[in-house]
Amino acid sequence: MIEEDIETIESGYEYLLAFAAQGRPAQAEIGPGPHARPTIEGIAAAMKNLVTAFADSKDDFEQVIANDCRTAGAAVGFILAQDKIGSEMVDNLNASIHLRAVLTDLFLYSEVLKPLANDEAPSTEKEGAAADNGGGVETYDPSQEKDG
Repeated sequence: MIEEDIETIESGYEYLLAFAAQGRPAQAEIGPGPHARPTIEGIAAAMKNLVTAFADSKDDFEQVIANDCRTAGAAVGFILAQDKIGSEMVDNLNASIHLRAVLTDLFLYSEVLKPLANDEAPSTEKEGAAADNGGGVETYDPSQEKDG
C-alpha cells in the first residue's frame, strides 16, 4: 500500500538521522544493535514498491516520484552493498540530494492527498463545494478569492 511505503521511508529516514548522530564506526552488523541495515533495506523495498505502483501512472508528479525513487534507490543500494555500515556513511546517505528529493516528494504528495476529516465543517462555500465533489482533497484556487 502506498501510504505504508511512504511511512516506511519517512520513519526510516528519521531513524537514520538518529543512527548517524551516534558516531558509530563502520563495522559488520552483528550482536546487539542498533543496526542501520534493516532500516535501509526497508527504505529500499518501499522505494521499489513506489516505483512499481507509479509505473503506469499518467500523473506527471507520480512519475517524478518514481524517477526520484529509482535514483535514490541507487544510493541506498550502494550502501547496502557494503560489508560494513557506520554513522558517517549513513550521515552522507541522509545528506544525499537524491534521498532528500524523495522525502520532499513524499511530504508534498502526502499533504495533497490527505483527506479532509469527516467531522470538519467547511468554513467557506468554496470548501463545501470541494468536499461535496467527493474528491476529499482540499485545494486552493486563487481565482475564487473574493476582493475586499
